[in-house]
Amino acid sequence: MCNLYNVSTNQEAIRRLTKSFDRLGNLQPSLDVYPDQMAPIVRNNGGEREAAWVRWGMPSSQKALMDAASKRADKMRAKGKDVDFNELLKMEPDRGTTNIRRVDSKHWRRWLGEANRCVVPFTRFAEPDPASAGGGRIPNAWFAGDESEPLMFFAGIWVKDWECVRKVKEGL
Repeated sequence: MCNLYNVSTNQEAIRRLTKSFDRLGNLQPSLDVYPDQMAPIVRNNGGEREAAWVRWGMPSSQKALMDAASKRADKMRAKGKDVDFNELLKMEPDRGTTNIRRVDSKHWRRWLGEANRCVVPFTRFAEPDPASAGGGRIPNAWFAGDESEPLMFFAGIWVKDWECVRKVKEGL
């Protein structure tokens, strides 16, 4: 339930259920959220709950970035190009990750405290459909609380001031 979900609700419904202060501005009537997109959360901030926009995803581990930069360097070397690995590593895009599977990992432990906890509003989420026919792209199966797609929340973690290279072309 981490790579695609939908929020089809309004700020008032989120505020009412979470008793939060609204910093969302206008919420689209139906928002499909993919990794690395802006998405609404409800977090604690200075002793009060606030609904806010954050980028969906968590920082990748140093190992993941090192592995990606190493693959990129190998491809460049195979083409006969000179590689400044430190510069390449510094500019390696970090698209982040959306699943925290090992809470005992040193990489994740720093963000598991109360200050980084949040709830994420959603009305339905998608997973690859295990019942789909083989071959080709696997379609998504959508899941909701019931047919009316009520507002629900899942537990989340957010990181303040995460800065990295997201896309090489943009340098953001």
